[in-house]
Amino acid sequence: MTNAHDWRSGKTHRDENFPVASRLIQARHRALILAFYEFVRVADDIADHAALTAQQRVEMLDRLEADLLGSGDGNPQAMALRRALAERGLSPRHAQDLLKAFRLDATKLRYADWDDLIAYCAYSAMPVGRFVLDVHGESRSTWPASDAICAALQINKHLQDCGNDYRDLNRVYVPLDALAAAGTNVEALGAVQASPELRRCLAGLATRTKALLHEGDALSVMVEDWRLGLEISVIQTFADRIASMLEARDPLSARVHLGKGEMASTALIAIVKASLRRLGPRPAVAAQPGE
Repeated sequence: MTNAHDWRSGKTHRDENFPVASRLIQARHRALILAFYEFVRVADDIADHAALTAQQRVEMLDRLEADLLGSGDGNPQAMALRRALAERGLSPRHAQDLLKAFRLDATKLRYADWDDLIAYCAYSAMPVGRFVLDVHGESRSTWPASDAICAALQINKHLQDCGNDYRDLNRVYVPLDALAAAGTNVEALGAVQASPELRRCLAGLATRTKALLHEGDALSVMVEDWRLGLEISVIQTFADRIASMLEARDPLSARVHLGKGEMASTALIAIVKASLRRLGPRPAVAAQPGE
């Protein structure tokens, strides 16, 4: 099998830690956001496929980009996104940035420190939020707050999956200096239960993730689109709950995820709180150069 579509994991937007183009988003935007997600999902599945060599992954990601940009027609998700972007007059730049992250996934197995991890998130996570903001026509001055939230979402995921990433792919996103500072190493990620040292390391990273979420706290009221603001509030509240769980639980021996009932109740609370916040004074949003 050589087509990217053949390597799909079967995972869909309904399997994520956060809503993807939920009913809160205006209907006219949902199809484009889902097309973007489907393209990203294909690329992510390629980058994570244990049966492919690093070179095969990079080559398939290169072909995906060619299909996205119009010089190939082998992948239906890439062609669908290409058409959807053209219809709205939007650039493929955010999808291309994500492909850079997936190429890193194929070739880079360790991250030295927090800054190294955030630099990865600049390609693996931040473009997602920027894309959604662009779809809604929001000011680019919202990007820094969005970047912080998206990086936090990505790091939550890395912490949740740290054991599987190490065992299945020999890939470690937990910064090496954080492991060393806690008195442990990457091999500890292969255990069935985290040691006290590893628990301390992961909890500390979860606390830093919560600080990132706080940096993006104003985003839900900064955006002009009311419904997007509600969606952002739900996503941020989910992420904060998961980070709190990671501070207290061991992701090697327990599934650190929100259940469906907890997601529903948390979403309702987040929507109510966000609605009340938007009734008050909103932060000023300055136009950025080029807008």
